[in-house]
Amino acid sequence: LQSICREMNTRLHHVKPHGALYNRAARDPAVSAIICEAVAAVDPSLIIYGLSGSKTRDAAEKAGLRFAAEVFADRTYRPDGSLTPRTQPNALIHDAGTMLNQVLTMVRRHNVRASDGTTIPISADTICLHGDGEHAARFASMIRGALDQQEIAVAAP
Repeated sequence: LQSICREMNTRLHHVKPHGALYNRAARDPAVSAIICEAVAAVDPSLIIYGLSGSKTRDAAEKAGLRFAAEVFADRTYRPDGSLTPRTQPNALIHDAGTMLNQVLTMVRRHNVRASDGTTIPISADTICLHGDGEHAARFASMIRGALDQQEIAVAAP
């Protein structure tokens, strides 16, 4: 990927492990360390994106990398701060109002309501919205509009 970027006269900005690896790294310090050490060996200027509150933050800092705490617009959270697995009911948020309220709460109040109703602390440096979701384009437009309306700056971490 680095070679392609160089060929196209651009550069990578960040690295985000995907799916099961992302979720495993969030709770497993050894996996987080392996990922962060590998990224730092390739390009120490890259930012690691990881789940807010995850073990990946500590691993990134130890590897000398910047970390961006990621929150999810279209996913629900469990009481421990992890994402509700897609195999469970109500893991995905389909309602626009619910999604927008969650995003604004995470960004403004630095917390999120978990599936059991508890409120958990959260940091939001970057927002993930799954592009394969049924409402992705509409949700993205709504998020940007709400952030602009509330004068919340949008910038690269």
